[in-house]
Amino acid sequence: MTLAAMTKPRHKRSITIARHRTSISLEDGFWQALSRLAKADGRSVADLVSEIDRRRETSRSNTSLSAAIRLYVLERLEAREA
Repeated sequence: MTLAAMTKPRHKRSITIARHRTSISLEDGFWQALSRLAKADGRSVADLVSEIDRRRETSRSNTSLSAAIRLYVLERLEAREA
């Protein structure tokens, strides 16, 4: 993912997590990376976002879900490069 892809306007998408609809605003580069990571794991984007949300709630972080997704994507991409 390039810096240019991360700085483009955000797009809001609605998904269902934990049996409720929620809107998440992310840049296209993050949506694409999240989708590729979910596919590599053999799961849906909604399922992966649910896991990220559970981790965020468990850690009692005040981080927004969008920010938690961005951090997750970056961590996964960095781990692949290591």
